[in-house]
Amino acid sequence: MADQNIISVSGGKDSTALLLLAIERGSENMSAVFADTGHEHAITYDYVKYLSDTVFPIRTIRPDYTEAFARRRAFMDRVIAGEHKERSGARHIWTAEAARNALEVLHPTGNPFLDMCLIHGRFPSTRVRFCSEELKRDPITKQVHEPILAAGDDIISWQGVRAEESPSRALLPENEMKLIHASGAEFWNYRPILKWTVEQVFAMHAKHGIEPNPLYKLGMGRVGCMPCIHAKKDELLEISRRFPGEVERVAAWEALVQRASKTGTATFFAMDKTGHADNRTALDAVPERFGVEQVIKWAQTGKGGKTFDMFRRSGEQEDGPLCTSIYGLCE
Repeated sequence: MADQNIISVSGGKDSTALLLLAIERGSENMSAVFADTGHEHAITYDYVKYLSDTVFPIRTIRPDYTEAFARRRAFMDRVIAGEHKERSGARHIWTAEAARNALEVLHPTGNPFLDMCLIHGRFPSTRVRFCSEELKRDPITKQVHEPILAAGDDIISWQGVRAEESPSRALLPENEMKLIHASGAEFWNYRPILKWTVEQVFAMHAKHGIEPNPLYKLGMGRVGCMPCIHAKKDELLEISRRFPGEVERVAAWEALVQRASKTGTATFFAMDKTGHADNRTALDAVPERFGVEQVIKWAQTGKGGKTFDMFRRSGEQEDGPLCTSIYGLCE
């Protein structure tokens, strides 16, 4: 029985520092894994390849939704045939018409994030955050962890989480055993940078001569998913200025997922993202679908979100600074 060190790499600052730390410590039986969500910016994919080519080989894994699509299509067939009974008290019900619309788009696209949303008929949210589980945790468990545990080897899962990121993460232990497999092998979570500051994270990059993900110099606070449902106002503004294609892509995804939705109103961001769902003075007439394009318009407003800020709205990339790091990386 041997310890297998599995390092999860996302292409972000924390997981890169984690990988460098594992290498620095000379960890044995070490593997690095990148879970491809299908919703990363091209710069992040290039950065993960850079790390894999120059720092340590990184294995990429992706979930497969083929069987899930078959089950979902079978469900829609039952709805159309009148064989499906909605649970008592359901707020919305599946109609034959909605099921037929869903069947038209319920086909694998090859993009994990989009496939996941089509299956659910909705996008993940703060309250129903199934993306991390389905696109990262579950594929890594099935494709990486399970075979190792079944063979009888212990796993030390290195996780790049830090206490200063959130109150919930501050409560996590640095080291904990999560389970004992039927084979007798143990699974441990290990969080060696839990108490690190963001300055220490970037210092680790500098120590090993590794540049951080370039997105951090382009106004991004986080680089996992482009955009993330948790993206802040200024970050969304930078995305709209620098990467308008990402906004267009999400808008196209909204149109597809709406067709797979029971209500036909699925949107990437929750309606309360702006904090002014009931007062859209600065926005267009109240839309039936509060989509990504409306949220981007909100990102162009000043403090309070009630009036457009012409400076924010007109600050196109060619007129603005090339580097806008919130971490002070431009100096």
